[in-house]
Parts: sequence; C-alpha cells; structure tokens
Amino acid sequence: MTTTQSGGERRVVANVLRGSIGNLVEWYDWYVYAAFSVYFAKAFFPEGDSTAQLLSTAAVFAVGFLMRPLGGWALGRYADRFGRRAALTLSVTVMAAGSLLIAITPSYHTIGIAAPVLLLLARLLQGLSVGGEYATSATYLSEVASAGRRGFYSSFQYVTLVAGQLTALGVQIVLQQVLTSAQMHSWGWRIPFLIGATGAIVVMLLRRGMDESASFEAETSGAKEPSGSSRGSLRVLLKYPRECLLVVGLTLGGTVAFYTYTTYMQKFMINTSGISKGTVAWINFAALLVFVVLQPLAGGLSDKIGRRKLLIFFGVSGTVLTVPIMTVLAHTSNPIAAWGLMMVALLIITGYTSINAIVKAELFPTKIRALGVGLPYALTVAIFGGTAEMIALALKKAGMESVYFYYVAGCIALSLVTYYFMRETSAESTIDADDEERAATVSAGTGDDRPMAAVRG
Repeated sequence: MTTTQSGGERRVVANVLRGSIGNLVEWYDWYVYAAFSVYFAKAFFPEGDSTAQLLSTAAVFAVGFLMRPLGGWALGRYADRFGRRAALTLSVTVMAAGSLLIAITPSYHTIGIAAPVLLLLARLLQGLSVGGEYATSATYLSEVASAGRRGFYSSFQYVTLVAGQLTALGVQIVLQQVLTSAQMHSWGWRIPFLIGATGAIVVMLLRRGMDESASFEAETSGAKEPSGSSRGSLRVLLKYPRECLLVVGLTLGGTVAFYTYTTYMQKFMINTSGISKGTVAWINFAALLVFVVLQPLAGGLSDKIGRRKLLIFFGVSGTVLTVPIMTVLAHTSNPIAAWGLMMVALLIITGYTSINAIVKAELFPTKIRALGVGLPYALTVAIFGGTAEMIALALKKAGMESVYFYYVAGCIALSLVTYYFMRETSAESTIDADDEERAATVSAGTGDDRPMAAVRG
C-alpha cells in the first residue's frame, strides 16, 4: 500500500469512527428511555397504580417510535439536499435536546400536566432524530467507505446500534450498584439522560469536523439544477418504486427478527422460560456482546462473496429454524443452553443486520439515496418492528404464544422471496456506478436520470 493509499484509508477510518460514535450515542439515548422507565414513571404521571404509570410511559415510547418515518423523511431529504455531514450533525443535536429535556423536566408533583407533555415532546424529538439517523448514517458510511470494503465499514452501523443498547444496560447496572432504590426513583434516573445529552453534544462537535462524502460533493458540484431542488424530493423518489419496494421487502423479515431476537428475547426468557431477571440480563449482555463482534466479520465476508448470499442465509435459516429455536427456548431454564439458543438466533440475524445498510444504499443514486434508504425503511420498522413485541405479548395472553413463532418465520419467509429474486447489489452498486456515470455524463454533456434495475427481469 502506498503512502497516499494509507493516508486515504486513515481518513476513511476517521470518518467511519465519527459517524459510528454518533450512532452509538443516538441509540444509547433511544434505549435508555426503556431501560429507566420503571424508575421515572412516577415522576411524570399522577400517583396511583404503578402499572398504569408504566403503560403511560410505554405509550409515550410508542409515539416516539411512530415519529421515525417522519424523521426518515425530513432528515433524509435534508441529507440529500444539504449534505450527509449537516444532517448527521442536526440529528444528534435534536437527540441532545430531547435527552436534556427529559433530564431537567420537573416532576408531575411540581408542574402538573406540563410534566407528561414535556416528556412527550422530548420523545417526539428523539423519535425524529433516530429515524433520520439511520437513513443518514447508512448513506454516509456506505459512501465514505473504500471501494471493495463497503460491506465491512457499513456494518459498523449495527455495531454501534447494539453497542448503544449495551451501554444503556451497562449504565443501568452501574447505577443500581451505587445508588439505593429510593435514590434511583427520586433523582438517579436523570443521570443517564444527562450522560446522553452530554455525549450527543460532544458528538455534534466531532461531526462538524467530518469530511463530506465524495459522492455528495460530486453530485452537488455537477448538479443539473442550480438550486438542487430535485435532490431529496418525493417526486424524484417516486421514480424508483421498485427500489422502494425492495427496501420494504429487505426490511420486513429482518426488523421483526431483530426485535424478537434482541428486545423481546429478554422478556421471553423471563415470562416463558422462567429464568430469573438478573440471570437473563447477563445472558442478553453476553450474547449481544458477541453479536457486535459478528457484524464486521459478516460485513467483510459480503465484500468477498456478495450481499445476496448472506441475505439468503438469513432468509432460509430464519424461516426454518425460528420455530424450533423459540419452542426449545420456551422449555429451557438452563442459562448456558438459553445463551446458546440466543446466539444461534443472533448468528442467523447477522446475515441481515451486518449488510442491510449497504444493500439499501446501493439501490439508489446519490441525489435520492438518504431519502430512499430512510423513508421506506422507517415505515416498515414502525409497522412491523414496532409492533413485534405487542403482538407477541397479546398472543401469549391469549394462550397462543407459539403462533408468534410462526408469525416471525412467516415474515422472514416473505423477505426470503425478495432476497431470491433481487440482483447482487455489490455487482451493480449505484455508489460505484454514480461516479463513472457522472464522469461520462460530464464528458458527453448529457444526462440520464433513469433508475438502475435492481430486480431480475
């Protein structure tokens, strides 16, 4: 490797780190709400039944989830019009505002109904932020990565997403050790939100020093429209209906499986398997830690063998093995066996999580990439990922828990159909093709705005 190549690779690593650290902080702030809701529920809602208070905080959590499509649209559009760096900086700023607002809002006892209203406002800001963060970080990490290593570098989006969840869990474990239960309920729950707000501010400053992606700079420097008005618009996105449907198909099974194998798995082990809460916390922590390590390994593998093979591995394995895994786990009380079963599930989902960002980014041209990745993804996650746990708990309450296992397998099977018929995106990547096409366009003095076919036939 020459000195110039080495320097270029170091710039790539530096930009990926800045983008990834911000992603970690964003997802820490997102997950810390759920982790500490049991402590702050009484602070924001009238005294009374504790279950009703928790349901109120859960409702606010759900509303924040529904804001993610709006964030995917608003910040995706912003990223396509004004740059990935600007959108990432704005995203983490909004998250900082939401976390800080939760941390400093007085209790219901002090300001009355204004307390839950401010909590709702803060969660709306966080939902808006995290919805835009996915679209923009997926686009940015894919564009700044070195050609031939895009799968490896873009996989760090899920590395930091899960690391954010682990960090929130780690902060909770530490605070539970150093503070009493009374202190946690009184003021200790504010600490993790202050940590998140401070971290977001630091990341905001770091992101201001990131390089803009070369793809976006080339697009804007050679823009056909002086105002760039077509970039990031729904009108342009509608020229890519097949690609948008592909994102939905790619995401459907993956998001249901991800929230089942990670978020819901903890409750499943406690309520169905009968494992103690403390043991389950450590099982999940250990499994997710290994899961983090698997992401770049699988991402790097996709650079060598292609994305589609990994997706088909996830589709086939998830369809065939989800029901057996969940059925056996339901009757397993041994912690080591439970960890092993969870690891098999996480290994399967790695075929999706490690490369889903780059696959989606490779479908769209630069001027519509962030919006194309973000909006259909966020809508699918809100509809299917956001309701996965609710469906699981409802079926368990109705005495039909095993039906949920088949529901998850069925969603993965639907995505498998998409994986089977789609083309290999790394072989026809718009990220690589855009530069070549743009150079040819400038040379010829003409433009071709037709979308690249992404499905066989």
